[in-house]
Amino acid sequence: MSSTTTFRQGIYKSDLVRRIVRWMDAIPHPPLAFEISPEKVSGARWSRTGGLETYAVEALPAGALAPSAVETNIVDAVSIKNAVGSVCRQLHAKDEPIALILPDPVIRVFVQHFEDFPRSAAEAEPMLRWKLKKSVPFEVDETLISYMRQAPRESGVDVVTALARLRIIREYEGLIEGCGLHPGVVLSSSLAAVALLEGAKPTLLARISGTALTTAIVREGILCGYRCTELPARGPELTPQMLLEDIFPVAAYYQDTWQEGIQAVRVAGLGSRLPEFVGPLEEEFRCDVRALLQNGVSDGRVPAEAKPLADRDLDGLVGWMMHRN
Repeated sequence: MSSTTTFRQGIYKSDLVRRIVRWMDAIPHPPLAFEISPEKVSGARWSRTGGLETYAVEALPAGALAPSAVETNIVDAVSIKNAVGSVCRQLHAKDEPIALILPDPVIRVFVQHFEDFPRSAAEAEPMLRWKLKKSVPFEVDETLISYMRQAPRESGVDVVTALARLRIIREYEGLIEGCGLHPGVVLSSSLAAVALLEGAKPTLLARISGTALTTAIVREGILCGYRCTELPARGPELTPQMLLEDIFPVAAYYQDTWQEGIQAVRVAGLGSRLPEFVGPLEEEFRCDVRALLQNGVSDGRVPAEAKPLADRDLDGLVGWMMHRN
């Protein structure tokens, strides 16, 4: 999603591998990316050949950022500006375009099925705004909208739509522009991170950031389900049962629609508590459950040069690196 351009693409089909990483082919791929989360501001710079040159991370005070699709996000402007400025200095970032990766609650994502869908953007955008009018907590006329087509399970076409309130996006863009940078690409953290999922089997991603849980299901490069919710607890108070209850609606929808079960589960954001959750998740889904970035890599597919980012659990930036490459 970008405030200056809208990403649209026809139904994606690849004879080799149909991967979500291809979604980003039609948008710019700047060599610099920033990710802003409730806990930290991080950034990375890549070379022209796609290799990681350098990265920087600055922690944020608790409560400095309150991700929301509706309300003001920046609570402690001074702390966040200082963190962004520090990352800029460490990356020698000045007067250049960047990719801006934002917290999941800021950008609402929907996967919808249509028997017929307009090819013309002039017809498609009004249809999507009308159809999603009751599904977002703000006026759709105030939003940025981005969409892409993807192959459906059977007939028709599936459309992935991302919506965000312009005023909220401008909060984040203003931070970056204040440092002399130009955010040409804006996307949510989990949409970047899904590039880390395996391509062939239906894989469920459960990704926690602060009190937000994003559940996504990817099958052969197709986004089959997506949901971002607020967890009832965080940190040591979060239990496996709480997590399962929030994951279940997306998993049940997939199983009913595609008539098959989840074959892999990848988890991010639990840190050292992951072992407490593996057993209950394996019992529920009866499949392999592991960290999205296992020992600094993702099922051997992440380049070794990305390991410094993976070791810091910067899966949004690692996913963007996969998109770029």
